[in-house]
Amino acid sequence: MVRVKSNPMQTTSDAAMPPALAASGPLSLVAAALLMVALLAALYHGVAVKLVTDWYELPDFSHGFLIPFFAAFLLWDNRRELQSTEIAPSWAGVWLVVLGLFVLLLGVFGADLFLQRTSFVLLAAGLVWTLLGRAMLGRVKFVLFVLLLAIPLPTILFNQITFPLQILASRLASALLPLAGVPVLREGNVIQLPAMQLEVAEACSGIRSLMSLFTVAVIYGYFLERKTWRRVVLALASVPIAVAANGARIFGTGLCVQYWDPEKAMGFFHEFSGWLMFVISLGCLYLVHRAMALVAEKGRPTA
Repeated sequence: MVRVKSNPMQTTSDAAMPPALAASGPLSLVAAALLMVALLAALYHGVAVKLVTDWYELPDFSHGFLIPFFAAFLLWDNRRELQSTEIAPSWAGVWLVVLGLFVLLLGVFGADLFLQRTSFVLLAAGLVWTLLGRAMLGRVKFVLFVLLLAIPLPTILFNQITFPLQILASRLASALLPLAGVPVLREGNVIQLPAMQLEVAEACSGIRSLMSLFTVAVIYGYFLERKTWRRVVLALASVPIAVAANGARIFGTGLCVQYWDPEKAMGFFHEFSGWLMFVISLGCLYLVHRAMALVAEKGRPTA
């Protein structure tokens, strides 16, 4: 049952929650929540439309379409825990509401989409804390984290991640190709092969598979693993797996260029290998999960 904290013997109870909410029942909380949803919709309508457009137009963040459905499922799947959580409205969350609004203003006047979008998560967290209490905020913190995965990285940070990934992938491929009898000469993110020059462009940096695989790892861990630390390990393991898979993709492209057909290697194989490497990455993620389970089973004392 959902219940509101109320103790007439304590003189500090009204100080811990907004007076209008303290004097009212659960129906007023529902009304306030609906009002806040309407206000959020009015504030973030334009931001949401642009975000969905970016999901559609930017392949690196197309996984964003999954996030709202997963977040809604999380709320539904944990509905009993949410219903049993004590509601204790508090003024303590107002500072987070103010911070969210301030970040929104910074994003609007600074024309920064990342700030506008992250302000929604801050504002939502502050409203939950203010209207429903800190305990409820603790219950939905994972949902709020999941919402962050739907927000494209800012351009500055994106570029800082992309270029090192390009260099890393080119280094990995140029180290493997000589083992297959293909002489290479690497300069930065450009690999010179005997047949042609192979450039590891920004689109081939692996950032797309990295972001998608990390999101899938979070979802996979939620459904198939109950221990938090194992979920974290799965999410972190997706990073080296994605990097290694992208290096293997470029290695395979180099082999096709040298021993097959450069046009087909840069056309059909290059596109097909992206999907193939992602499937292989999912398999590696599963193997990491199974390895953790086997280690845990061996560590259990036998009766």
